[in-house]
Amino acid sequence: MNTITVLLAEDHDFVREGFRHMLQVETDIHVIGEAGNGRDAVTLVKKLRPAVVLMDIAMPQLNGLEATRQMTKAVPTTRVIMLSAHSDDAYISESMAAGAAGFLIKQSSSQNVYHAIREVYNGRTYFSPSVAKRLRNRRTSSLLVRSNDLSSREMEVLQLIAEGKANKQTAGELGISIKTVEKHRENLMAKLDIHDTAGLTRYAIATGIIESSVQLTII
Repeated sequence: MNTITVLLAEDHDFVREGFRHMLQVETDIHVIGEAGNGRDAVTLVKKLRPAVVLMDIAMPQLNGLEATRQMTKAVPTTRVIMLSAHSDDAYISESMAAGAAGFLIKQSSSQNVYHAIREVYNGRTYFSPSVAKRLRNRRTSSLLVRSNDLSSREMEVLQLIAEGKANKQTAGELGISIKTVEKHRENLMAKLDIHDTAGLTRYAIATGIIESSVQLTII
């Protein structure tokens, strides 16, 4: 029996610990790493090359969607299962467009989690039963991502804007100039046809880049 190596990417310690204890009882699943933010998750995937990542969609520093894009590009053999407390269509669509192979709501049973890991490890996709039922009643085409064509850097800037970071803070976190941040902000507004920070923040919440529970400072 092959051992399925798993990386846990979840910013809440007690949730991450719960998943670790849950997976420890399965002899064919082995947790090889844990990350508390999206940037660390990407770094660990490049270093450890896990077979499967359980990725929270709302992660600090780098959201789960953009982290998934980066890690699946860097290590195509790694399969990502997105975790979310919400199952809105936008969350699911964005997750699949980012390269996730599965989508689990956090209220899923342990058996569903085990099954999801094994399914994506074997090259298939997996959705929580409630999500799968709804998807069967919709056209597959509705899962296609909107053609916004945002770059990875633009997605990073968008998240930091939505989290209330000023241009100077964003520049510092990403290691780029303030002028470059301003250019990315202009590009975001042009591509999304959104022309104020509040609108960008609402877009980020609606598409799952950040959760509405995040404390926001609109600038």
